[in-house]
Amino acid sequence: MRRRFQHDVGVNGSSADSRGGHHGTRTDAAPATAQARPRAAAPAAGTDDGGPDRGAGGGPAPTARRRGGRVRMTGKQRREQLLEIGRTVFAERGYDGTSVEEIAERAGVSKPVVYEHFGGKEGLYAVVVDREMQLLLDMVTGALTGGHSRELLEQAAFALMDYIDTSTDGFRILVRDSPVAQSTGTFASLISDIATQVEDILGLEFKSRGFDARLAPMYSQMLVGMVALTGQWWLEVRKPDKATVAAHLVNLAWHGLEGLERHPRLVGERKG
Repeated sequence: MRRRFQHDVGVNGSSADSRGGHHGTRTDAAPATAQARPRAAAPAAGTDDGGPDRGAGGGPAPTARRRGGRVRMTGKQRREQLLEIGRTVFAERGYDGTSVEEIAERAGVSKPVVYEHFGGKEGLYAVVVDREMQLLLDMVTGALTGGHSRELLEQAAFALMDYIDTSTDGFRILVRDSPVAQSTGTFASLISDIATQVEDILGLEFKSRGFDARLAPMYSQMLVGMVALTGQWWLEVRKPDKATVAAHLVNLAWHGLEGLERHPRLVGERKG
């Protein structure tokens, strides 16, 4: 197990009672029965500076507090802080433009604290990306609550637009080419996962209209890709409003499906 660094907050393991007293022999020494006050114990592991924060009456403090001009946090609180700061910096600068030094500086800690929690920049980036991908997937799959096929398409489009709107930094990170492998996969694999959800909708629609349901996976990739790329465009321009964009996306997708030919053919000179 990696040895835990404790550079986050300076630790002072001594107390005033452990310092030496006055030189010389006092004539009014305390009675022999008086007990010496015990030396302060070394802080235990579990927080950045060794022990849990204590509130009034000795109970745990409800939130991190400032001590000596620096915020004293539990290990869990510090990890979340580093993730939020890392997410912001990665969105601003990209992976290559981000350094452990900048993340540590913004968090008010030393570099070893970042290495302690994540092993380095690559580990921090992987956790940030995995979280964002899981959030987006959960939002899309959770939005598909049923109803008419067109309503399901609206729900899927709104879910992606909602994610872009509320997790802008996360989306900026996801659409960049990632130099680090994540356990959740890549953005392309995530889009493929979402397309699988849409595939079931299209499969039923194809069957009801007499189309080849085996083509549903290909069409679902087309539809989800269209929404994802439109979302990237909307991220920069932010107009028209989200509901209007979702309505036009579904308009193109739905009415395009309505006019779908069973056996489409190319009309130009090139045939292959």
